[in-house]
Amino acid sequence: MIAEKSPVILRALVLSGVLSLSLGLPLLSRAEVPATEAKTPPKSWIDPDTGHRVHRITDEPETASLYFNDNSFTPDGKQMVYTTRKGISVLDLATFRTREVVAGPVRVVVVGRKSPTVFYLKTAERALYGTNLDTGETKKLADVPPRGGIDTINADETMAAGALIVGNGQDYNARAGQPQAQAHTLVQPVDKVKMMEARLAARLPMEMYTIDLNTGKRTVLLRSTDWLNHLQFSPTDPTLLMYCHEGSWWKVDRIWTIRTDGTGNTLIHHRTMGMEASGHEFWSNDGKMIYYDLHMPFGTSFYLATYNVYSGERFWYHLANTEWSIHYNATADNTLFCGDGTSNAPDWCFWATPENNWIYLFRPERIDDSTTPEKNLPHPGVLHAERLVNMSKHGYLLEPNVFFSPDQKLIFFRSNMFGPTYVFAVEVAKAG
Repeated sequence: MIAEKSPVILRALVLSGVLSLSLGLPLLSRAEVPATEAKTPPKSWIDPDTGHRVHRITDEPETASLYFNDNSFTPDGKQMVYTTRKGISVLDLATFRTREVVAGPVRVVVVGRKSPTVFYLKTAERALYGTNLDTGETKKLADVPPRGGIDTINADETMAAGALIVGNGQDYNARAGQPQAQAHTLVQPVDKVKMMEARLAARLPMEMYTIDLNTGKRTVLLRSTDWLNHLQFSPTDPTLLMYCHEGSWWKVDRIWTIRTDGTGNTLIHHRTMGMEASGHEFWSNDGKMIYYDLHMPFGTSFYLATYNVYSGERFWYHLANTEWSIHYNATADNTLFCGDGTSNAPDWCFWATPENNWIYLFRPERIDDSTTPEKNLPHPGVLHAERLVNMSKHGYLLEPNVFFSPDQKLIFFRSNMFGPTYVFAVEVAKAG
């Protein structure tokens, strides 16, 4: 009987993916979670549990904001890109008016840091394109190699980066090569843990590469049998690329940086204990800091960790188990953080409870009194949480993926709390 198994055994079963799959325990699907009928949500309301005003940004169902670490905003901070069933649209942040800019099927890569350009893949052509959001001018920029992709564009928009599996090994993450204009493709598979375990164990040969957007030349930066993923160029340094060794977080040395000439391959976080885990890394807006989710050990004690790529200085901000989130993000001035909560519907979030079903605002506090910790140890700190949006009716197989507006007054997220997926934003300040 399952009830007779110890918590340790149950945790091991969950981590291995055995519990939910072989025993047939129910997992919440996106269609099952929302308790309300699939009708148009209100345009605006004050969350009765938090006192914060929430806005529905998009009118079309099955629309979605971008992944939490992909830049959505134009350099002037006036427009935000999101995806629809038809392709790519843009939101005017002053008027909240929307308009379509690219017809699908396409997959958004990122919005440029230098120009108001949305970069995207036409997967049928295996090609990278860019469309200027102001003028509509569209240009094919590069061909994408077979079984490869494009994950990121550098700060001066001269280079793209991606990775591919060499040869004919099974692509366990085949969805990465499919069009993702539609919001439903962002829903996580219920067997994600099992897939990731199998992919990590396969040790498929990979290449990580850059593509020159002026000449189309492809240059291999790194060859490895580690699973190379989550590529992110620095938002300010066009020669600095962050990437990860993908897999179950507690089984990999995950977060790395490398220069575009192939030098300086550097591990950012060294594990020091069994089951230690780090992941969902992202850049600060000024390009000085790498932020990441840190577990000491996995699923037990939680931190938002920071690493300064220039000074090596580290901060570890502790937060309560009931405030852990799938993703975090930071304001442009690095003074506030946000989180998108979680539920125990994904089988790997075995520690989650209904107390985690919120969009959070976090205020950091340092708790050491020294500018240089002894032996260059991380600065300790804590995050003080404020609940912004009740997400109890949200199906967390669709991850909300929070991020701040450029003026730091709103936090954007996607949600299926009313049935279909829409883009929402909550005001950081309380209503009234």
